[in-house]
Amino acid sequence: MSTEPETTEEAEPGTPGAGATDDPQTADTDADMVTEADADTTPSEGEGTAAEGGTETEGAADAAKLSEAAAELAAQRLERERIERRKAERQGPIEAGAKLSGTAADLLAAVRAVESGEKPAATAFREPAPTPRRTVAPEPVRRPEPVAAPARTSVTVAPEAVAAVGAVLSEGGAPDALAPGALAALGEGADEQLREDPWQLLRVAGVRPEQADGFARAMLGAECRPDDERRGRAVTVWLLEQAALAGHTALDAPALTAALAQRAVPDPDAAVQSTLAEGDALVFQDALDPAPPAQEEGAEESEERPVRVLIGLERYALAEESLADGLARVMNSVPKADGSADGWEQAAASATRSAAELIRSVAGHGLVLHTGGDASQAEAAALLHAARGLGLRGWAAAHTPSGRDGFTVRTARYDLPDGPSDGPSDDPSGDAEGGPVTGVATVAGLLSGAEGPGRDADGAFDLDLLVVLDAPQLDVETAAMLAESLPDGARLVLSGDPGVLWSAGPGRVFADLLAARVCPQVASRTPDPGPIGELVSGVGIGELNQVEAPGKEVVIVPVRDAGEAVHRTVQLVADSVPRAIGIPAEQTQVITPGHGGAVGTRALNTALKERLNPGPGRFGGFDPEDRVAYSPAPGRTAVGHVVKADADGLHLTCSGLPVVVPKERVEQSVRHGWALTAHQAVGLRWPAAVVVLPGDAAAALTRPWVYTAFGRAERHLSVVHGVEQALQRAVAEIPQKPRTTRLPALLKAQVPAAG
Repeated sequence: MSTEPETTEEAEPGTPGAGATDDPQTADTDADMVTEADADTTPSEGEGTAAEGGTETEGAADAAKLSEAAAELAAQRLERERIERRKAERQGPIEAGAKLSGTAADLLAAVRAVESGEKPAATAFREPAPTPRRTVAPEPVRRPEPVAAPARTSVTVAPEAVAAVGAVLSEGGAPDALAPGALAALGEGADEQLREDPWQLLRVAGVRPEQADGFARAMLGAECRPDDERRGRAVTVWLLEQAALAGHTALDAPALTAALAQRAVPDPDAAVQSTLAEGDALVFQDALDPAPPAQEEGAEESEERPVRVLIGLERYALAEESLADGLARVMNSVPKADGSADGWEQAAASATRSAAELIRSVAGHGLVLHTGGDASQAEAAALLHAARGLGLRGWAAAHTPSGRDGFTVRTARYDLPDGPSDGPSDDPSGDAEGGPVTGVATVAGLLSGAEGPGRDADGAFDLDLLVVLDAPQLDVETAAMLAESLPDGARLVLSGDPGVLWSAGPGRVFADLLAARVCPQVASRTPDPGPIGELVSGVGIGELNQVEAPGKEVVIVPVRDAGEAVHRTVQLVADSVPRAIGIPAEQTQVITPGHGGAVGTRALNTALKERLNPGPGRFGGFDPEDRVAYSPAPGRTAVGHVVKADADGLHLTCSGLPVVVPKERVEQSVRHGWALTAHQAVGLRWPAAVVVLPGDAAAALTRPWVYTAFGRAERHLSVVHGVEQALQRAVAEIPQKPRTTRLPALLKAQVPAAG
């Protein structure tokens, strides 16, 4: 599989890593370098605020629903222990440092940029670009951070430990303000670890190899050499972390060694072997042939089967293997007794054609894949209704609170509960007639226990059927937690639109399962309605068609330059769409390819705030009624509004629920949200969307990006168009960037293909 780099964008709150530059022009330089190395290890810099968030849909659920930062992270730690012992996680915000200058100041600034979300993660294989091209930073792949950054902020670190690490950092010319981050990354004895191996500084978020080299030179003096084993191991692990940021669960060995050579590691093969020997990474050999050729009795042993050698970090390797085991268990276990075959057939006969096919597939199989656009969720709702009628405890889980609330409306048509399990209800079961528990939750809430049916005595979900919506957003770790949490005999349906952007975290679970063909696949025949649905459907098959829009459902606004693009965007949101379409500004979302640049989210949010809610920004840059994008944890976003600020922090309302962001977390986790990237917006929909395509955004465009961005609009779509033929070319020719994963091979070793 090719490992050509994912496109990237600059980081926002929750972004796991950051690079040394805020200039989007450097992104393409890195992409070119990675292409030469045949390794897509560019970090997913835009994961930051693109995740479990919702629009301002009304919610009657308890406030605990959006406080997932603690509950979800606790659940993740518990589940990861069930999968395998994981290495100690690390990362925390860096405290403000003393006044510094020179190299130390540069290093501190780079790390602060990571924590604040102002700059992208250190792009793997990035080298200084003497003549960067003028392009907007391409849209990235978001990902959940390996550690619970929000939870880390509350951990009390012994002052003497911080002082000891700070002293070592100062000795090496690094700012002592990095001490908390080093302690979070390295744990107890971090000061001694840094003395013994200065390149361990690379474990601190935002530190780049050249900066770690400078620290090592100061600490080791003449003993510091490029061929030092410690340097080779540290750079190898760093490159694998960057690959994970780009969505890979592993890297081809040749790609990794080529990348090490680019980083001035004299003997890349030796560096990889040393890393494996120390247990910092794992090696895998996946057979390239599906099965060895049959041998006649007495014949000499044939040549060894060709294999693909992959190198990966332990945490993702364990998650991917656990996911394969869990899915194989679901597919191979006998579904629980849940009514007669006649009952399932009767339910299918009363449903629409696509829903009937889905119901019949679920009746006879433990795992079913269901593909389709937003309208196809009606079929998943029909399935839950049928399951309830047969006595099953069925639940659906969406990627965002907004998706949960929207699906709840669909299920209400079948007299299902009108909200998640922790919402207000006279009957705690969600069924006033005493029937089986059925409801809708978010994936994060389901895993944390804040939503859903709870768990049985064995720790498994207390349900018989789980329908996971927005399945393309599942990374390997989240998917592994879900699979491990299913009880024996439960049915699992993964439902989603394969055309949208992939998950924030490593892996491409839904796409891998579709490609592996190890279980039934049901393709919805329900088209998304209206001109927008017609346009998006065409994009999905590589065609950018003109559509009839008598009600101005789709409007193209040509622009010549960045200044005009910003002006037209503000005009559309504040005036044209409300006046001509009747959709107010608060129900219109702007989507653009990147955070930086003249028409990135930062520039657009500044212009939109000035027009829609001008103010001095007295609460750390925010005013009451500002629209914000809040990232409670890396890779998750909630879209909401500022309410007030007090001694407790910044008060927000997100998806109808109150949220209080501590003062020390505001800079890292809250940004203005009138304009988002497509990765941030995936899983969300608004009555109106304004998609901005400035002239320098051409390199950022792919078919999945356009498909995702256009599909965020429900009733009206305006396209601020300045890329000329690049849009049509992207739709027709540029698919999703591939990711290197092991899931298909792992599944085929356990489950025969469905054919």
